[in-house]
Amino acid sequence: MKKILVIALIILGGYINASAQDTTAVIKSTAQCGECKEKIEAALNFEKGVKSSNVNIETKEVTVVYNSQKTDINKIRTAISKPGYDADEVPADEKAYKRLKPCCTKDGHKDE
Repeated sequence: MKKILVIALIILGGYINASAQDTTAVIKSTAQCGECKEKIEAALNFEKGVKSSNVNIETKEVTVVYNSQKTDINKIRTAISKPGYDADEVPADEKAYKRLKPCCTKDGHKDE
C-alpha cells in the first residue's frame, strides 16, 4: 500500500511541476478575419512549447498557453509575425505581409 501511495505522489508531483511551467500570454495582433485566425493559429501549432492558441478577431488578441521552459514570449511574437501579422511591438514580416489578401491587411486593402 505504501508503494502505491509513493507512486501516486510522484506522479502527482510531476504533474504539478509540469503545470507550473505553463504560462498564458495575450498578444495584440493585426488579425482581421477568419483566414487570419487560421494562419496565426497554424503558425503557433508549429512553435515548440506552445500548448494552445486562440485568436479573437473582434479584440485582435492572440491568447497563447505555452511551456516557459521550451519557448518564450519573443519567439511566440516572431512566430506570429512570420505569416504577415504584427505581434505587439514585433512588426509583420514584410514579404509575408505583401502576400496577404487585401482583406487581411491592417487597413483592409493594399496600396498598389
